[in-house]
This record gives sequence, C-alpha cells and structure tokens, in this order.
Amino acid sequence: MDLSHIPQLKHSNGNNFFLLSGPCAIEGEEMALRIAEHIVEVTDKLRIPYVFKGSFKKANRSRVDSFTGIGDEKALKILRKVSETFKVPTVTDIHVPEDAKMAAEYVDVLQIPAFLVRQTDLVVAAAETNKVVNLKKGQFMSPESMKHAVKKVIETGNEQAMITERGSMFGYQDMIVDFRGIPTMQQYAPVVLDVTHSLQQPNQASGVTGGRPALIGTMARAGIATGVDGIFMETHFDPANAKSDGANMLDLSLLEKLLTDLVALRKVVNEMS
Repeated sequence: MDLSHIPQLKHSNGNNFFLLSGPCAIEGEEMALRIAEHIVEVTDKLRIPYVFKGSFKKANRSRVDSFTGIGDEKALKILRKVSETFKVPTVTDIHVPEDAKMAAEYVDVLQIPAFLVRQTDLVVAAAETNKVVNLKKGQFMSPESMKHAVKKVIETGNEQAMITERGSMFGYQDMIVDFRGIPTMQQYAPVVLDVTHSLQQPNQASGVTGGRPALIGTMARAGIATGVDGIFMETHFDPANAKSDGANMLDLSLLEKLLTDLVALRKVVNEMS
C-alpha cells in the first residue's frame, strides 16, 4: 500500500508513523469538529500523517439499547464536513456490503471491523470501491491468517490494504496483543496498532465493554518500538460520557504529550534500523 493513495494526507514524507484517530462514533457535528480541530493542530505541529476516524454507525453492540448512531447519512455528512473543514482524510467502519458504496461517497478509507473481517462479500465490496481498505484483525484470527483477508482485497485489483492489530481474546473478558504478529503481518500489508481497542475488556455482565485506558501510553510505545507503520487511537474530550467505548478511549487532553513521546521514540527506532 502507498500512503499517497489517501487523499489530502499531509506530512507523509517524514518517515514518521501515521495516525488514525478520533471518536468511536459520530455523536454530532460539534463534537466531531471539536475533536478533529485539536488532533489536526497537534499532528500538524508534530508532522504526523493523520486520518480522522469516526464510525457513522455502530452495528456490533452487546445490548439492544446501546447507542448505534445518529442516522447514517447525517453522520456521513459530518465526516465529509470534517474533511472539508480541516483538509484531512477520513475513515469509517462498514458492516454490510451495501454500506461500502454509500460510505465511499463520503470518506477516503473504509474500515472492516474485526468481528467481520472474514466476511468475503463485505471485504470485496469495500475493495471494489477502490478506496483504501483497513482490515482490522479478528480477535479470533492468527497473524498468518490475515494474508487471506489482504488477498481478497488485492484480487479485486485494489492493492490499497492495511491491517490493524487490535488484540486477541484472552479468556472471555480480556485482550492480549502478541507483538510477534506485527512483523508477520507486515509481510502482507502495512500494519497499524489499535492502542485503545486492544485494551478492551469485553463481555462484561452489564453488557457494557470495559477497558484499561491507563495503559494506552504503554501499548502505543510498545507498538512504535516494535516498528508498526501506524497507530489507531480513539479519543474524546469527555470519555466518561462518550456514547460508545468510553471505557477504553484516551482523554483528548492527554493526546499531545503521548504523540510527542511517540514521535521522539520513532526517531530513535529509525536511527537503529
């Protein structure tokens, strides 16, 4: 995959990691623009290639009364407004093949959720839009098996695929990242480390996913040291009141310090390689 295929991606010639970051879900226009403005300011300062992330709907929910979105078209239009306002690319999840063509009208990268990455029709539909496709590794899949997901994209004639590591199930209610899998998956496509979902504690009795956000910095630094190509990080100015995945998001106020540390670490890693 060539990062130059992502429209409006800035700072891509600096040998830095790239960042996919934003709220878990689009809750409204004001919150999306507020989060995007802050991240754009920080990533421009640190010269980090940046893609704004926001789900236009959340289909994978434990409880039927969980927040799923504000309306598909409404949320997608907000993603477009973020892109137009700040001149940055955007990424969103899709859940069924019909989502692919619709979302591709508004965003630059289509993301396949981890639970759905083996759904051939979904992956192929995303690839056939000729958008960059971000394949989140299933919690139940080995690093080696992700080559088949990448192959599904490539066989459509679209070579713009990347893989996001987001941990593997450890028992019923915890996630573990096996960093040995990162160089393995880099044989197939660029690899991103999701430093927030990999700290989830799913399947809680309450039906609300828990998390360990205090370890986001630890996970991110470990990923940069391992040589990941990109970092995926969900963030919110009020995680405790976020409508989705607040338990494992980074508080937006902590973002600049963490990214500053990661850029410094990346420079050291580059000098060693």
